[in-house]
Amino acid sequence: MLNRLYIVGVVLSHHPLYTRFAFNRLEDDMPLFAKIRALLEMIKFSHTIFAFPFALTGATLAGLANDQFPTLLQIVWICLAMVGARSAAMGLNRIIDARIDAQNPRTASRHIPAGVVTKVEAWFFVFAATALLLLAAWQLNPLCLKLSPLALFFLVLYSFCKRFTSMAHLILGVCLAAAPIGAWIALRGDIGWPALVLGLGVLFWVAGFDIFYALQDMEFDREAGLYSLPSRLGATRSIQLARLFHLAMVVLLFSLVAMPGLGLIYLLGMLLVCGLLIYEHRLVRADDLSRLDAAFFNMNGYISVTIFVFTLADALL
Repeated sequence: MLNRLYIVGVVLSHHPLYTRFAFNRLEDDMPLFAKIRALLEMIKFSHTIFAFPFALTGATLAGLANDQFPTLLQIVWICLAMVGARSAAMGLNRIIDARIDAQNPRTASRHIPAGVVTKVEAWFFVFAATALLLLAAWQLNPLCLKLSPLALFFLVLYSFCKRFTSMAHLILGVCLAAAPIGAWIALRGDIGWPALVLGLGVLFWVAGFDIFYALQDMEFDREAGLYSLPSRLGATRSIQLARLFHLAMVVLLFSLVAMPGLGLIYLLGMLLVCGLLIYEHRLVRADDLSRLDAAFFNMNGYISVTIFVFTLADALL
């Protein structure tokens, strides 16, 4: 029982203050748990909230199409597949970018450059996360397992993109778009238009907010010879492009109302998402990035959860 509590402490270490305090005490006596916590912090495990709701939204749409909601076991395997894929991708990105991170003042304190996590430990973590993805895909259905190498290809590709193309933001969008599409495939064994529309919406959403995030490193990227849309277009034009991406996301999300089973509640949720996006864009200006963290972390978490909650509510009611 105690071991289970320790694991819960690891998973929730970013949130409740009590859990953080309790886990810090465990670290003094159990270095293994301190290392696990460092690995989870390295990949920003708490940011899984960005992708989790979209995987569950994809599962909800598949349930509507099947006229039967997924079982709890199916939801668990879908979530484990998503966690495995994201963890593997983030771990690999930290390994590949370790040298660049060490040169960038903003990222020099990340776990590998700072020596908190070794590359060997990070590679072990990546292999374990990849194994979790493959296991979950195998448990879901044969098509998921067959497509898992394609998902891994894009996860690896993203980590190298900044070295040769400014389109890394869109490749990251493809990676996260796999969450709702993969959930649909897991439950139906095919690829339907609602999953593709939602996945494309996620792609534009992620690309837009990743452009915001890249604004922080615009000057460093130029000096280091790295590629990104902000380093290529400048702050003002990049923010305008992010607005276009998010407008495309909104159009795609509203078009999903054509799916049987979605109606007024879903539309109300999408209107709320529009309001959140407008507020997010008001937080970021070309001459003022001081509120970028609020726009990136807080607002995007609210947006993904809102989409899932209103889609589920409409499906249930």
